[in-house]
Amino acid sequence: MSDTTLVVWDDVFTHYDFGPTHPLRPMRLELTMALAGRLGVLDRPGVTTAAPTSAPDDLLQLVHDPMYVASVKRAPDDLMGRLSLRYGLGTSDVPVFDQMHEAAALVTGATVDAARAVWSGTAQHAVNISGGLHHAMRDRASGFCVYDDPAVAIAWLLAQGATRVAYVDVDVHHGDGVEAAFYDDPRVLTLSMHESGRTLFPGTGWADQVGDGEGTGTNVNVALPMGTGDAGWLRAFEAVVPPVLRAYRPQVMLTQHGCDTHALDPLAHLLMSVDGQRVAYRRLHELAHELCEGRWIAVGGGGYEPVQVVPRAWTHLLAEVTGAPLEGETPGDWRELASERGREVAPVSLTDGRDPAWVPWEGGFGNADDPVDRAVLETREAAFPHLGLEPLAAQG
Repeated sequence: MSDTTLVVWDDVFTHYDFGPTHPLRPMRLELTMALAGRLGVLDRPGVTTAAPTSAPDDLLQLVHDPMYVASVKRAPDDLMGRLSLRYGLGTSDVPVFDQMHEAAALVTGATVDAARAVWSGTAQHAVNISGGLHHAMRDRASGFCVYDDPAVAIAWLLAQGATRVAYVDVDVHHGDGVEAAFYDDPRVLTLSMHESGRTLFPGTGWADQVGDGEGTGTNVNVALPMGTGDAGWLRAFEAVVPPVLRAYRPQVMLTQHGCDTHALDPLAHLLMSVDGQRVAYRRLHELAHELCEGRWIAVGGGGYEPVQVVPRAWTHLLAEVTGAPLEGETPGDWRELASERGREVAPVSLTDGRDPAWVPWEGGFGNADDPVDRAVLETREAAFPHLGLEPLAAQG
């Protein structure tokens, strides 16, 4: 389905580094791009790889408070750390590192580069796997995120005249920073599928958080119970995401693809496989073509199993965005690199060998004894009427 694709990448993205004991390890990006490169994904027809441009202050300030941006810049020199802590910097989640502003501004600039390429028509799709840092708020860092690159890119699109931007977040954590940035703005639909805040950071993302003011109805949350696997997750996705997007009719889609929904992720409690994750990538690709002429910006996000999961998941994402799925095995030279870098045996198969089948939602109340179905119904009852949809009806 793909025509032209921009992949924004440079090894400098690995400089966004909180240190060797932090879960957000730059190795996950390095191994992803190495795997995609060895499989020829980046050499497909119509694919261009380009280095990022850094986001200047005025671009960051479309979303972030100027005082916060200034604090990020001076945080490495804030010896006492008191001012930094006021802005969420210098915590165990977001420790301060040298050139932190520069690294974070580059990730943000890359997502805006992707948005610019898609909005201007120079590429139909664009990808920044280093992006998806969706927890940063207007005036504070949070959840490993310094600047909120998806929110900045969406704000840039609005400044260019976009009036219907759809943001779909399939990370295991609620996309709270992006939600907060556009909670009362009807020009942005924010849709987050995540593990329930009852069991996972950031403790938000409830079905009744549907937006405010003129934006009421343009914020949709699906809070899934811990233990949800492929069948439940994909059933919930199909019950909510396609009908909501079809009702909203976006001009452009920006999707966040945190792969920490995988069963091996050490920081969360969902049980998806790589096979189930790539079904979600395919469905979002199809919806982008169905609804907005293929205008699709894809970013990375969470994912804390840097050898077994992230490289395979995001290589499948890159393969989907660039036009064709992958099958088979990981190349031997990549396995050697991954084993050396990660100090563990690298995966041989590109998939987990699962059959990610699910039972479609056909309307009605679902199974009242199934916690996934209860979560779906809560979302549909809270959000669907605002979008002109019937909560209990099947949506084609």
